Amino acid sequence: MTLAKIPLAGVIGSPIAHSKSPQVHGHWLKTYGIQGHYIPMDVAAADLEQVIRSLPRMGFVGVNVTIPHKEAVMHIADLVTDRAILIGASNTLIFRKDGKIHADNTDGYGFLENLKTGAPNWQPKSGPAAILGAGGAARAVIASLLDAGVPEIFISNRTRVRAEKLVSDFGNRLRVFDWVQAGNMLDDAALVVNTTSLGMVGKGELRVPLDGLSKDSVVTDLVYAPLKTNLLATAEEIGCTTVDGLGMLLHQAVPGFERWFGKRPEVDRATRAAALR
Repeated sequence: MTLAKIPLAGVIGSPIAHSKSPQVHGHWLKTYGIQGHYIPMDVAAADLEQVIRSLPRMGFVGVNVTIPHKEAVMHIADLVTDRAILIGASNTLIFRKDGKIHADNTDGYGFLENLKTGAPNWQPKSGPAAILGAGGAARAVIASLLDAGVPEIFISNRTRVRAEKLVSDFGNRLRVFDWVQAGNMLDDAALVVNTTSLGMVGKGELRVPLDGLSKDSVVTDLVYAPLKTNLLATAEEIGCTTVDGLGMLLHQAVPGFERWFGKRPEVDRATRAAALR
């Protein structure tokens, strides 16, 4: 009698000890009674390719990828999805049975699912979205919002040239505001998204004036430590619908788990509790 291999997955980054992904995937494995393991791996850039190529031989079915390796893994993969190419980064690798490494990006999916869950009345066509920041997370958010049908995206970043690069990559539905004018782009925004690390524990505060916010706006922050950032607290006082950043982390994990372990997991209260443990 041959016992089936126990499927392994994990997350690769450096540093990695802070990652909540092992808690989330571990919770799902236990909940659905799946014999499998999800392992955090701190891998240096110099070792990345060697490690990734050796994982399938060790029984790994795939991995999540986080900072600073999300761009580098795209050059290692045999197949890269269109959305990962558009975003310029991959957060999910699938090790296929034919030996090929498949790279995808599920961050935009996670962002939209979190938004739909936390602000069910938000409609993509209800008005412009205002995005603070122009890094990798902003690219995933922009790709998902354009795909959903948001008519116009205002974008502001401390370094203007990075925001302008997004316009050249994503097209003329994007409009750049100087960082000192970032508050002005909130006036007409149906959706406001902070994709910067400002407001996170240990980082500087987000000092964009928020008096232009309308109570009809939906405000979401990709930062989830703290769960309620000053941006969300202020928006709540104004009367806005607010969505915290933890749900994006949970929802972006769903497609990978399904591909690796053959079960589509549910993001529910127990999943949130597992992530916050």
